[in-house]
Amino acid sequence: GKCFPCPQEGCPVMGHYADRFPAKLKRVNQKYFLNTAADPPFTTWRRKIIIKLSGVKKMRGDINLIFHDTEGNRKEYEIASGDLSQDQVYTKYLDVEINPKNTKKIEFLWNKTILTLLWARLGAETVDIIHGEDGQR
Repeated sequence: GKCFPCPQEGCPVMGHYADRFPAKLKRVNQKYFLNTAADPPFTTWRRKIIIKLSGVKKMRGDINLIFHDTEGNRKEYEIASGDLSQDQVYTKYLDVEINPKNTKKIEFLWNKTILTLLWARLGAETVDIIHGEDGQR
């Protein structure tokens, strides 16, 4: 608990992004950080999410994905929030707690703000989820 807050350049992380901290690689007893899940076994899988929306031109709200596994577990992740537009592609990296091998389904969830017109609709034209070093979808 004595490692926070991180310095302005960020916390040195293990794995793919360790090279972002070249000066700290030379230190003895350097502390590094690793993203983990909140629950055992604390494993996460990095996923790249790419969503292209369809529907109305622009509206306020948020889009989430819910990952379901074969054992009945589910985890929800926010992809974007605020002004959403069908002209934009939304990309986000997630550390997902659901193992890709056990993923049963992924739900697209769109919540609009109360002030948005009742008849307005927004959906996903495409949802790409990329995982693994070889870019599997």
